Amino acid sequence: MSLPASHWTPAQLAERSGLTVSALHFYEREGLIVSTRTPGNQRRYPRDTVRRLAFIRAAGRVGVPLADIRAALAELPAGRAPTVAEWERLSESWRAELDTRIATLTRLRDDLGGCIRCGCLSLERCALFNPGDAYGGRYPGRNTLMGTRAG
Repeated sequence: MSLPASHWTPAQLAERSGLTVSALHFYEREGLIVSTRTPGNQRRYPRDTVRRLAFIRAAGRVGVPLADIRAALAELPAGRAPTVAEWERLSESWRAELDTRIATLTRLRDDLGGCIRCGCLSLERCALFNPGDAYGGRYPGRNTLMGTRAG
């Protein structure tokens, strides 16, 4: 049984995708991509796997957990490349979560900028390290950033 030319070896897919062969094997173990086996038990990947890999990498770059990526890819049909509409539907499903993360990171950046400008890094007043003097409410006396009492 020979596989069609529409299948790539791990080395070919790695070269095409910019990933290492070990990364391909990892994604396969995680259920994100699939391969078939030759009679000699060598892996072969469908050519449309390169699109799935691009999606996995893009989703990972914006912080989507592998479990969410796996669930999204499970909704896609096997044996063909996903359509533009399918990709858009998947990416849209993460939009609200990404917007929330962006807002959180923006607040963190702004708070950090405030600390850098004021230079206090005070455990009593710092909105970044001790918002609302949370440490003071839990521990009497002087406190460290790790939440333990000091002298």
